[in-house]
Amino acid sequence: MMIRFGTSGWRGVMGEEFTFHNVRVVVQAIANHLRKTFGDGPIAVVVGYDTRFLSDRYALEAAKLLARNGIQVFLSDRDAPSQALACQVIKRKCQGGINFTASFNPPRYNGLKFNVETGAPALPEVTDAIEEEVRRLMPGFSTLAVRARDESISRIDLQADYLADLQGKIDFGVMRKAGLRVAADLLYGTGREYLDEILEENGVEVEGIHGYIDPYFGGVSPSCTEENLAELKTHVVQTKCHVGLATDADGDRFGIIDEKGGFVHPNIILALLLDYLVSVKGWRGGVARSITTTHLLDRIARKYDLPLTKTKVGFKYMADLYLKGRIMFGGEESACIAVKDHLPEKDGIFAGLLVAEMIAATGRSLGTLRADLFKEYGAMTSGQRTLPLTPERAKRLRALIQNPPSKLGRRKVVAAETIDGLKLDFEEDRWVVLRLSGTEPLIRCYAEAETREDVEAILKKGLEAVK
Repeated sequence: MMIRFGTSGWRGVMGEEFTFHNVRVVVQAIANHLRKTFGDGPIAVVVGYDTRFLSDRYALEAAKLLARNGIQVFLSDRDAPSQALACQVIKRKCQGGINFTASFNPPRYNGLKFNVETGAPALPEVTDAIEEEVRRLMPGFSTLAVRARDESISRIDLQADYLADLQGKIDFGVMRKAGLRVAADLLYGTGREYLDEILEENGVEVEGIHGYIDPYFGGVSPSCTEENLAELKTHVVQTKCHVGLATDADGDRFGIIDEKGGFVHPNIILALLLDYLVSVKGWRGGVARSITTTHLLDRIARKYDLPLTKTKVGFKYMADLYLKGRIMFGGEESACIAVKDHLPEKDGIFAGLLVAEMIAATGRSLGTLRADLFKEYGAMTSGQRTLPLTPERAKRLRALIQNPPSKLGRRKVVAAETIDGLKLDFEEDRWVVLRLSGTEPLIRCYAEAETREDVEAILKKGLEAVK
């Protein structure tokens, strides 16, 4: 069995690929990699986990194994968001962080993310080295449970430092002054007692739902999709809140509902936030987006003469640009942002709070902000569809990447990019992307155009090309 790190860590179905045996192999491979990288000096690692079934047990087993390797372990005292773990890696000057989470994947999945000493997700050169070590270790690796070395394992609170870090980065005063009312859907994940608590502590009225642990996540994937936020939509309208904020299982992605109970696509939120930071707060600097993310960011960057960088899908590439000082804002359509002077990790809690600040500071509803954005930059609509991955479809996608078409249906291709799958640009800023998912056995198809009808037509043609 091949264990591979995808777009965001290693993920697998529990009981099939994701087993205690395989977790031990991967953790031992990480320990060996750390020892090879940092030599015989002291090494410390933060270990965290989400609310999924057995995540806490995987984390404890990892802590024991790291301790047996002479590594100091700071083990989270409860489930916690991914970005809170990154905050601790930075604060404690650790050499890495291991987080047990499958993020927004269905409940039957679990996963392991590895963050490097900067707090950022590991880049491919690191995960490739870990994968190679896994292949070396796998034959004959002992499956015995690991005995603890308690003196090398410290239980720590991840909440206090993370919330304190947020405190100086969000203007809660403007929310209080505006009398903002927020509905928060914690989706049974790690955002509970984080997102809701910081709002309450700062005197902002918040209505929370699903703020308790359920490893089945209410019977749905713990993802901030429109379908999964149906209860939040209703709650916003019934309680007359100004905005609904949601976070996924590990708190690093966001979902936003407007004052009328409408779902606001992450692409629109990214554009609104960039425009707010630049036009209202006066920020300047580089901007980055993944190839599957809205061209509205390009239009805003052009207006303010901001350098734009395009990346592969995966926040690790955004974090790398952030750490190199090349960007002050980066975004992915999968509800991820990078913002200067914050953490080099996805943060759905921070993103949601920034949206609330924007509404309060501008004195405009999300609906009005969106209308003003479209008036200034033009209306754009996004969509995504998936196909189960088969060998035949993978072969057809590879063929398209190697020889991009000059037309898709009746649409003329004006440019093609192959940095991550295949992206075809059409006239009038319309485009389609076909790529392999880095988290599930799927082919993902993304599109953007002015109208929903155009998006659906482009998605249909895109999927037909690989069917």
